[in-house]
Amino acid sequence: MFAWARNIIAKCYQNRVLRYIFFGGLTTLVNLGVYYLLRAVLPSMPYTFANIISVSLSILFAYFTNSRYVFLSNSRGLPQRFPEFVKFVSARLTTMVIEVGGVWLMCEKMGIADRWGKLIVQFIVLALNYIFSKFLVFTRKRSAEEDAGGGKTD
Repeated sequence: MFAWARNIIAKCYQNRVLRYIFFGGLTTLVNLGVYYLLRAVLPSMPYTFANIISVSLSILFAYFTNSRYVFLSNSRGLPQRFPEFVKFVSARLTTMVIEVGGVWLMCEKMGIADRWGKLIVQFIVLALNYIFSKFLVFTRKRSAEEDAGGGKTD
């Protein structure tokens, strides 16, 4: 009965870009969810602090989902994973600065509500994070077919 759905999911899972969009979407939900929750529960918390907390938690979530499900990292054990994790966090800290600065710019200089500014900046950050992850962090050898179509990488 649900065989067609399983086939569609399996076909989508073979494409790295679609996997990144899916798990990137989940990471964005973690980021936005934590941010909006902090702003709702602790309205006196400065939006910049709430933003730093939400981005930090989403970075941890993103590392585990990206390494395991998106880029199918072969790194095993601390000696292999630690350098990969450091590169990942470094790249994400770069986009965190862009995100925090972008939200600040939109709120303070453009008069956009912080929740809208946060949402708008997510699109820029999502694209940059994919580029950094693909070309700087998870850089194992890929075949020409994988690079061209984002195909299955295991």
